[in-house]
Amino acid sequence: MQCPKCHHQIETYKNPVPTVDIIIIYRQGIVLIKRRNPPHGWALPGGFVDYGEDLETAAGREAKEETGLDIKLTGQFHTYSDPRRDARLHTITTVYTATATGTLRAGDDAAEARVYSRGNLPRLVFDHYAILQDYFQRNP
Repeated sequence: MQCPKCHHQIETYKNPVPTVDIIIIYRQGIVLIKRRNPPHGWALPGGFVDYGEDLETAAGREAKEETGLDIKLTGQFHTYSDPRRDARLHTITTVYTATATGTLRAGDDAAEARVYSRGNLPRLVFDHYAILQDYFQRNP
């Protein structure tokens, strides 16, 4: 790759991509979205961090886009970095916890949005089942 200003050769690196996921507590359950795009299935709301965006802003934006809810972040839960967590590419996700207000409605790349309880979770994509198991272990 060449620098567009000085035309010197630039070494390029293949780095993991930052993402956020949000465990949204709403109406005594957890909000999950059914993905419109591959990989299809149920997931925590979340997505890629835009260039120039901090993680907290990305979490709020992704939650609003996918669920229609206004969230209040209550904490940074954990960061997951297993290179196999997303078959498309190596991502590193920072998971937040949040409460929400508003009316739940699917939007953006979410085909559906629903509230699930601990005992009736659907099959989840990525490592989201493991994330929720970690969450339930720490929040009985």
